[in-house]
Amino acid sequence: MQWISIDGRRIAADSPPYIIAELSANHNGSLERAFKTIDMARRCGAGAVKLQTYTADTITLDMDSEEFRIHGGLWDGKTLYRLYQQAHLPWDWHKPLFDYARKVGITIFSSPFDNTAVDLLEDLDAPAYKIASFEAIDLPLIRYVASTGKPMIISTGMANAEEIEEALGAARDAGCTQIALLHCVSGYPAPAKDYNLRTIPDMIERYGTVVGLSDHTLDNATAIASVALGASIIEKHITLDRKGGGPDDSFSLEPADLANLCRDARTAWSALGAPNYERKASEQGNLKFRRSLYFVRDLERGHTIGIDDIRSVRPGYGLAPKHLDAVLGKQTKVAVKSGTPVRWECFVKVMS
Repeated sequence: MQWISIDGRRIAADSPPYIIAELSANHNGSLERAFKTIDMARRCGAGAVKLQTYTADTITLDMDSEEFRIHGGLWDGKTLYRLYQQAHLPWDWHKPLFDYARKVGITIFSSPFDNTAVDLLEDLDAPAYKIASFEAIDLPLIRYVASTGKPMIISTGMANAEEIEEALGAARDAGCTQIALLHCVSGYPAPAKDYNLRTIPDMIERYGTVVGLSDHTLDNATAIASVALGASIIEKHITLDRKGGGPDDSFSLEPADLANLCRDARTAWSALGAPNYERKASEQGNLKFRRSLYFVRDLERGHTIGIDDIRSVRPGYGLAPKHLDAVLGKQTKVAVKSGTPVRWECFVKVMS
């Protein structure tokens, strides 16, 4: 079984799903809000909170031409540079946030978007790295991250099978031995019908890695369903308030939804278990309410049992209904009352 370990937490199909709470741009320019979001993620039961480490200058160019402008969607009309200026997490916030997360007891790591971001995160002793979907084709960045020797999670939104192979190859060739892939649809938000969750078991078999889900749908149904198909990681954007006005707030989980995700993902995983046809402990008390054979007439000793003398009814204190044919034609050993459970000792034993 494939597995990775982040900050001492084993992540694999035989462990409860690892919930990554993505802060993204939902700090909305407030360090205090970022602290509160970390608190919320820990309180709701997330395994980790994740940041994004870039500046407008490290991720794009300050250009106003058409190819640098966004058309349609949540950020229609903005240039890439202006969007990332608004959304980025200031680099001098990273240390306070890492320190705070460690103080309150939740794992913290980040998505670096260039080598200088990796260097910053290494200085903070980040326990793992996440490669965002848009950077999954940046093989030099993947190699640089791999050189840290830390576990790496790669989102695969927009990537085809060949590109996923290339990203994996770059990570492995550069020395990364702990890799997880996240099935992802890079729509914001993304419709559930686009997710094709049966891709998850195919990825597990095809790539031989831990596989999870980066979920951009508006509720938790897709994420919970992914657990049944083998997802070991679920990543969701989180916010204190969907109406907070930040770039990613509108498609992020609020506190109650995140708490439900953490609870329900674990419940779904627990329900999977293993193939098992044994009677379960929770069923034992109900055995007496199954059907069994009962006498439905008062019968004298020596009576020959006919089809109208007994019935299959609840409760289950008599013989199992499968014995009906064997009971028909037998003679009663003693007189019996209607409502008496049928048992073998009620009948004359036939000597062979």
